[in-house]
Amino acid sequence: QVRLVESGGGLVQAGGSLRLSCAASGSFASISAMGWYRQAPGNPREFLAMMVSGGASNYGESVKERFTISRDYAKDTVYLQMNRLQPEDTAVYFCYADIRARRGRPGSDFWGQGTQVTVSS
Repeated sequence: QVRLVESGGGLVQAGGSLRLSCAASGSFASISAMGWYRQAPGNPREFLAMMVSGGASNYGESVKERFTISRDYAKDTVYLQMNRLQPEDTAVYFCYADIRARRGRPGSDFWGQGTQVTVSS
């Protein structure tokens, strides 16, 4: 059973920073990509950042100057460093991974349970 477990959310003042972590666990062959999304109440899920296994990354327009994605391949973990946080960044943040259960098989989408980030003004 593959699981993604996030940590690092919480309450921070505007202008502050947080770092989210997401670790994949279970039995699988490989991880093709890991990334982050968020969802605020009443809004659709928003893409934030993605990093593929070769190291290339891309970002959503609203965060690309403030957020940085990184991965620890040995630990099957992805991080999201969030700087200069603003109240509009308040949302539930979700980890995503494209994971292949077995070699040669197509990957499947996995999601974490979400972690709340609240930015006070």
